[in-house]
Formats: sequence, C-alpha cells, structure tokens
Amino acid sequence: MNAPTMERRHLPERRAAVREGATAMSGIDYAAMALLIIGGLNWAMVGLFDVDVVATLFGPGSPASRVVYVVVGLAALYSIYTAIKMSRHHPH
Repeated sequence: MNAPTMERRHLPERRAAVREGATAMSGIDYAAMALLIIGGLNWAMVGLFDVDVVATLFGPGSPASRVVYVVVGLAALYSIYTAIKMSRHHPH
C-alpha cells in the first residue's frame, strides 16, 4: 500500500464527525474552553490559597483585571450557547 491510499482510508475524525451529524469544534470553541479552564484555575487558587492570580498580575480592580474577568464571563456565556446547540443536535 502506498501512502496516499492510506491517507484516503483513514479520514480525519473531523470529517467523520461532520458526516455523522456532529459539528467539529471551531477555533472560538477552543478559545472559550481555554478561557474557562484558566478562569476555573484562578477560582481554585482563590478558594484554596486566597490568591487571585489575575488581580496579582494586573492589579486588584484595575481595568485590565476587569477586562479579563469580562472575557472569561463571555466565554462562559458562549459555552452555554454551545452546550444548548450541541444538545439540539444530539436528542436524548
């Protein structure tokens, strides 16, 4: 078997997911997930050690800190939208 034949036989998972009706994650989905993970870890640090990493880096109550918190909040709202969209594609 030659390499091109092998590549055609093993299509990427993204193509298989689209064919089955599932939507592949986009770049904005990955960005939202990364922001949620970062925000969750920050909250874990606040809860466990009383250390707010965002406030430590940008200053408590600073405009930069507020922007970070708003962006993480928007990522959470987008993830709620994504979860609803996914549940409509996959009825129980």
